[in-house]
Amino acid sequence: MRRKRLLILGAALLLFLLFAYYENNHLVVTYYEYTDEKITDALDGFRIVQISDLHNASFGKNNKRLVKRIAELEPDLIVLTGDLVDSNFTNIDKAIRFVRQITPLCPVYYVTGNHELLLEEDERAELFEKLEAAGVVLLDDRAERLSVNGESVTLIGLAEEHLEGWTLWNLTKTLDPNELWILLAHEPQYLAGYAEEKVDLVFAGHAHGGQFRLPFVGGLVAPGQGLFPKYTEGVHREDGTSMVVSRGLGNSIVPLRLFNDPEIVVVDLKKKMLWEGEGSGDGNAEAGVY
Repeated sequence: MRRKRLLILGAALLLFLLFAYYENNHLVVTYYEYTDEKITDALDGFRIVQISDLHNASFGKNNKRLVKRIAELEPDLIVLTGDLVDSNFTNIDKAIRFVRQITPLCPVYYVTGNHELLLEEDERAELFEKLEAAGVVLLDDRAERLSVNGESVTLIGLAEEHLEGWTLWNLTKTLDPNELWILLAHEPQYLAGYAEEKVDLVFAGHAHGGQFRLPFVGGLVAPGQGLFPKYTEGVHREDGTSMVVSRGLGNSIVPLRLFNDPEIVVVDLKKKMLWEGEGSGDGNAEAGVY
């Protein structure tokens, strides 16, 4: 009887380990369409791929599976929304090997997360220097106009330490409100502040999907939000601002995801059609998972 119990226990443990491995290595892609009156014919169909919270994780040797999947998506722009490395087991060269493979695909923009903020000053300087050498544009506390088929999109980036306060106001006060404003900001719980400055579309991460997800409940815990957090994945809207929250790809302190596959986010910009109705120009994002 004791042996039988041990066998059952061992089999259950093996199944759990196999399931846990699958959950932490099975890449999924979530697709969204974002419509807005500011999106012209020139911007219609423009594809943005978001990579967030990689935390030095590997999907195949040298992230071969991850790079292949990104390339198959044929992005026009890749945004890295923080925690590319992990401050607990930092491997800068590993992160750089990954970005060197994606910068030939299209422009790549990056903002810091809390783990970059936790790095030693010399490590952070090395990371930034090597990212720029690899062709990544560092967007911390900067705004930059991106030309797309003769039209302009304004990309805005917030450093991890300036997600609150006057930084976003200072960055937007001289921008053209008729252009589409896209914000990269690592943490999602400051949506009200992003919306106050009339940003159209926000890309955020940080919450890791709530780490463990339960049906009809969602994520269980997220840094900065506590138990049963509001912003762990998907699209959230406030006062005309749409925010897409990535579940991210890697893990940090808690090395396990449950019912929470690592996620690549794709957002396609779509021109608003006349039959979609008149309004204030507020953007709208809809989801589909494939």
